[in-house]
Amino acid sequence: MNRLDDLESQSVFIFREAYARLKNIALLWSLGKDSNVMIWLARKAFFGRMPFPVMHVDTGKKFPEMYAFRERYSREWALNLLVEQCPPLDAVDPTLPPAARSAARKTEGLKLALAKHGFDGLIAGIRRDEEPTRAKERVFSLRGTEGGWDVRDQPPEFWNHFNASPPRGAHVRVHPILHWTEADIWSYTRREGIPIIPLYLAQNGKRYRSLGDADITSPVASNATTIDQIVEELDVTRVAERSGRAMDHESEDAFERLRVSGYL
Repeated sequence: MNRLDDLESQSVFIFREAYARLKNIALLWSLGKDSNVMIWLARKAFFGRMPFPVMHVDTGKKFPEMYAFRERYSREWALNLLVEQCPPLDAVDPTLPPAARSAARKTEGLKLALAKHGFDGLIAGIRRDEEPTRAKERVFSLRGTEGGWDVRDQPPEFWNHFNASPPRGAHVRVHPILHWTEADIWSYTRREGIPIIPLYLAQNGKRYRSLGDADITSPVASNATTIDQIVEELDVTRVAERSGRAMDHESEDAFERLRVSGYL
């Protein structure tokens, strides 16, 4: 078994564990490369169908290409798509830096969606190699009744034994691709022929490595116009994946404050 087969098998196992052990779950779809791989894996795990809904918590500020992708592939993949809107900017913590405050709208939108649908499990496409705070996560991560995350209380997960019993009113975040890297995502996308948003491919010497809201996300210098070239580029680049995300350049604790309060 090669690396991609091993990663795929682990992720399929996590999907099936989540579905078997939680009563009411949804997969969070950000429309980016990671969550598209997650949908692909989930469809493999359940023999071509999705037995739970896919939810996009929408800030209303994504790139037009992202919305076009959502409309096309929600139909082609026969997804039960839930689109939940985020509250306005004045509903979030005013002490956060500007970009983090904008991103925090998604946290509040997610809390509203949880209250509306009563989910006890949310499947999210984060990876440990993306950002230092995410490196502290577990595969099955308990959240408080307000969606909060205690970064100092992360129990070990030995031999694929996961805690899937949230307290009443709380939920579990499940992370099937936590053990993947950015290079793994692109290698698997290439192997499987998973559709991608064109913004990931270079135009005029720039491309997006990470996609968020259009007003707080910037492209990075790149000449990679194909997935093959992206994979080659990742072998030599020293630029951080989220270098185009404005909030990653704000105060040191902004991202951790967001995650503690329930951000993805």
